[in-house]
Amino acid sequence: MHWSLAVVLLVLSAATWAQESPLHAELRRESERVGDACGSFKSIGSCAYTLFTDHPLHIAAGSMPPQNGFGVGGAFVWSKNTKNWRMSWDLDAVGAFSGSWRAGGYMKLVHTPHPSRNPIHVTIPGETSGNDKTPARAPSFTHPYTVFNMYAQTISLNKINYFGLGNDTVPADKSLFGMSETIIGANVIKPVFELSAIRWLNLALVGEVNGRFVSIRGNHGQSTPSIETLYDNVTAPGLATQPGFAQFGEGIRIKPALGNLQLNYLGRLQEFAAANSQYSFLRWTVDLDHSYSLYGKSLSGTSETLGPDSCAPSGEQCPTVSRTRNLNGTLNFHLLLSESITSGTSVVPFYFQQTLGGNDINSMLSLGSYEDYRFRGPNLLLLQESFEHSIWGPFGVKFMADQGRVALTRGDLGFSGLKHSYAAGLTLRAGAFPMVSMMFGWGGPEGHHTLFNMNTSLLGSSSRPPLD
Repeated sequence: MHWSLAVVLLVLSAATWAQESPLHAELRRESERVGDACGSFKSIGSCAYTLFTDHPLHIAAGSMPPQNGFGVGGAFVWSKNTKNWRMSWDLDAVGAFSGSWRAGGYMKLVHTPHPSRNPIHVTIPGETSGNDKTPARAPSFTHPYTVFNMYAQTISLNKINYFGLGNDTVPADKSLFGMSETIIGANVIKPVFELSAIRWLNLALVGEVNGRFVSIRGNHGQSTPSIETLYDNVTAPGLATQPGFAQFGEGIRIKPALGNLQLNYLGRLQEFAAANSQYSFLRWTVDLDHSYSLYGKSLSGTSETLGPDSCAPSGEQCPTVSRTRNLNGTLNFHLLLSESITSGTSVVPFYFQQTLGGNDINSMLSLGSYEDYRFRGPNLLLLQESFEHSIWGPFGVKFMADQGRVALTRGDLGFSGLKHSYAAGLTLRAGAFPMVSMMFGWGGPEGHHTLFNMNTSLLGSSSRPPLD
């Protein structure tokens, strides 16, 4: 009788597995992996790594925009491959003890119409190899893919510094405000690879369309005054009302690899069309990044084909911590120039004006010795020089020097009146974990500043839309 029962249970079990959905199967396999990784006290590191990087569910964590604390929550990631597309979905939400939070949904589509195409070798003009002086080839790579991102994200920030506008504000003018922003939109990166003569440029067209909906509020109960007590709609344009915006963008990007030198050049024009035309404006940006790898390999593992909470394509393993235990060193030079164009009586709302000082609203570090959001203006110039090198395992050291300024008019933007600052500290790049930096800034006339940042995306992917 017991043999008959065993046969029945076996048949029922097989039928159950046969009816198991792909999602249930992934959740079951993840449960097994978590059980294996967290089965003993000795595996604390492996357990944490699994809980923060596995799929389809894992812990989401990272720094909120500066002054708003550290966010922790959860993420759900899912992917599906077809003949011509690799699709992935991402839902995440994090909250901080400060009361600030972010939640969003992201979809990525990678067009893969050439899965069997052989790697294309790119010859760098003027480069030679060996004693025969024959043209050298850069490392081979496959046909670049078109990448589409679609997203809906809301963020609520309770504390943002505002010192007024321009390059000559003083610390005594500091005030605080809170901001919520909902962004619904899409962007695309379209490689241009048909012209063999320029393949080595790794040229791509970029475009975006977004709906942006901002709400500004005061911040009370602090020793620092709320924004409306010191400023009005003239000294803080857009403080009285925040219309909805339709924001468009188009640009050109090139990313050639010249031996150990990786270039990343972006030229972009953005149109901000407000429901109230008083706040409509244009912004053009030139962003030139130069990165030289001392040992011929990249220090970071960023990928445009991964979602913000993904660390590997579907079915592949995330990079392990052990893979970061190689000697790495990078020299970097960065130039950022951004100018805004208005017409008639229109103005750029203060909450869309870019900032220098500490970390900005997108957690980009600049002029680290100054307070976060210290200098704000519609026009911006920033020069950065940095050096990062591994010291032990996933730990590294980093040194930065910054020179920059903001300006209220485009004519005032130049290399005179630049603010200067230095920063140095430790970095942590452990496998698929978000990159962590702990920096100390000094050199400016307003003292020093300690900065901690944990990238909000696994492998620092580019799927989250910028907030300004």
